[in-house]
Amino acid sequence: MPQSHSTAADRPLRAFVYKVAHMEYLLQARGHQRSSSDTQAFRERTKRDARDELQRELEKLGATAREDKKAMIGRQFSGFQHLFERFLQEEGPSLEWNHIQKLSEDAVKDYNSLPSPETNEVKELLDKLIVVKLNGGLGTSMGCHGPKSVIAVRNGLTFLDLTVQQIEHLNKTYNANVPLILMNSFNTDDDTQRIIRKYKGIDIDIYTFNQSCYPRINRDSLLPIAKHCQIDEDIEAWYPPGHGDFYESFQNSGLLKKFIREGREYCFISNIDNLGATVDIKILKSLLSKRPEPSLEFVMEVTDKTRADVKGGTLIKYEDKLRLLEIAQVPKDHIDDFKSIKTFKYFNTNNLWIKLSAIERVLEQKALNMEIIVNNKTFPNGLNIIQLETAVGAAMKSFEGSVGINVPRSRFLPVKKTSDLMLVMSNLYTLRNGSLVMSPQRMFPTTPLIKLGDNHFSKVKEFLIRFPTIPDLLELDHLTVSGDVTFGKGVTLKGTVIIIANHGERIDLPSGTVLENKIVSGNLRILDH
Repeated sequence: MPQSHSTAADRPLRAFVYKVAHMEYLLQARGHQRSSSDTQAFRERTKRDARDELQRELEKLGATAREDKKAMIGRQFSGFQHLFERFLQEEGPSLEWNHIQKLSEDAVKDYNSLPSPETNEVKELLDKLIVVKLNGGLGTSMGCHGPKSVIAVRNGLTFLDLTVQQIEHLNKTYNANVPLILMNSFNTDDDTQRIIRKYKGIDIDIYTFNQSCYPRINRDSLLPIAKHCQIDEDIEAWYPPGHGDFYESFQNSGLLKKFIREGREYCFISNIDNLGATVDIKILKSLLSKRPEPSLEFVMEVTDKTRADVKGGTLIKYEDKLRLLEIAQVPKDHIDDFKSIKTFKYFNTNNLWIKLSAIERVLEQKALNMEIIVNNKTFPNGLNIIQLETAVGAAMKSFEGSVGINVPRSRFLPVKKTSDLMLVMSNLYTLRNGSLVMSPQRMFPTTPLIKLGDNHFSKVKEFLIRFPTIPDLLELDHLTVSGDVTFGKGVTLKGTVIIIANHGERIDLPSGTVLENKIVSGNLRILDH
């Protein structure tokens, strides 16, 4: 009777088949389907194969690194392996929906209940603070080259300019020395280093460090697509693993230890594109106030959820600890519950205040635990890859003494799209020492809801051509613009305005147009003669 023999040549193929099957299993598990128990041995074998294969590939990759980079790349590969192993081990949803507990009364503090510090104590408070801005993102989604932080958002000033102005004003006003720390990625570091030279004459200490650089992995084989460690030569094979990488990269940079040694106690972390995320001395005072109970280690600024925010992460209590719940962690049959404004009233602004000594302790104890975000991407050539990422706010459950603070909406002013850019460039806001302040002429505190069509408005350059000046938005509630629409100068929009140019049509709004509760459609062109 013929016998089949496995040869060495068969083994890579077999391992590959195992991994493809295992990848499908993993994605199913993350889609919250349980698989039968008789596949347990198969799964364990494929996990072991995947782990061993990855280690071999990383060793090969590491050998191609330049001598002066080997130690750093080795450290980063070690972090990536840890993330990959957790990815292999995790099965099913990261929480049981029915075990979510009701937020207790003291879980979220009301910002308005916080006392303001006396002027003479502000300097002492600021001496305990550092400001960290997450600066790893590119401006590509808005059609811009280079770091997103260098997009001009107001009066020719960039996100970075405004951040520097804010902290410079703070330092001058209170004779303080709050440092600014930028967490860059390999995508933004070179450009950022060049740009910050222009701040040399400004009274502010700026430090930078880089988040990790991890290899993208093939969705089918679970192996890196990179062939060498010369990242600049094959930049598409690498990725920054989300802002959850802050903790370990900050420690590895030596800055965590440096600031603790200098007597700094808290860091205020926020996205550089959130123009509302300024240093708030009321929150800082609440962190540093002398009180009998243990000090707070992790504070998340949350704000009231609106219909525009239903997909945003929210604050929950689970296993008696506060934690961040993102939509990616929600079982499919509970998505509507998650989006309910009644059930989950708050959403995360990603403005975080964290005790530095607590970060050091959590890292030393290897107690940092953040849910893994599996980011699937497809390259233009059809190659499917995955990126394993984490979010900075997801670490909340790893700390003791956590709380949410329900802050005004004005502390959440992100610029993710040109519709956001339209708001911050408009007369809804005035610029004061790098901070945007809502105009007192706006009769209500909410910002208008603006929807601009992607085909004609998504890129900054095109947006600026279609809006030679930003319309008066002081009395606007809602604006929808779709199609080939161009605005003249000095346009005023009030109430609800909908402007739709269908395919093949064009609308040119004349200068000085005032639209109040109007729908405009069809063709409209006024030509000079």
